[in-house]
Amino acid sequence: MGLGALSDEVFEAVLFDMDGTLIDSTPAVMRAWTTWMHEFGLTPEQMGRHHGMPSAQVVRALLAEDRHVEAIRRIDELELADVHDIVVLPGAAEALEALRGAKNAIATSCTVPLAQARIAAARLQPPSVLVTVDDVARGKPAPDPFLEAARRLGADPTRCLVVEDAPKGLEAARAAGCRTLAVVTTTEREDLDADAVVGDLSEVEFIPGEDGIRVRLRG
Repeated sequence: MGLGALSDEVFEAVLFDMDGTLIDSTPAVMRAWTTWMHEFGLTPEQMGRHHGMPSAQVVRALLAEDRHVEAIRRIDELELADVHDIVVLPGAAEALEALRGAKNAIATSCTVPLAQARIAAARLQPPSVLVTVDDVARGKPAPDPFLEAARRLGADPTRCLVVEDAPKGLEAARAAGCRTLAVVTTTEREDLDADAVVGDLSEVEFIPGEDGIRVRLRG
């Protein structure tokens, strides 16, 4: 499977999701949310499919308002305390290195402290622009994180390529007017509505030039 129309486009900037796209934090995330779920008396069925959304939004969707403050504080505490076995996903370091002199950013649903903790745990070298849920009025699936990342880069959102692993993140990217490249790291391929889908970032290469950034499948 190729990249379709993405192969013919020249992008002004590349905007990366973090968890599930650049780093694998799934075991840590699962441990934290499983503990939280049991503590607040929820079942896996009630948890539903909230991957890619800020934790505070997940809490608000699941619990009564009078429990929000306590529950948000607790999941933040659990996630910050568990950054074990977080690693960089295949191709992620190479992608960021290739784009070091070009416009690129991370737009994540994490808070600032959690994003910094996970980046440090994975020993990832992030781009200079990092947008977290603390920087926007609304998190994914609203377009705000990607719009803010584009704004900070001085880029037109419609000329940005978003790289995501989660349906909610892809929804946010489309709402921002961005083109989308999905990676099959946390979600089944058939559930990823994107302009192109690859296994992970090791399957593609980003090629900056004077006119912008191109993306190609690796030979």
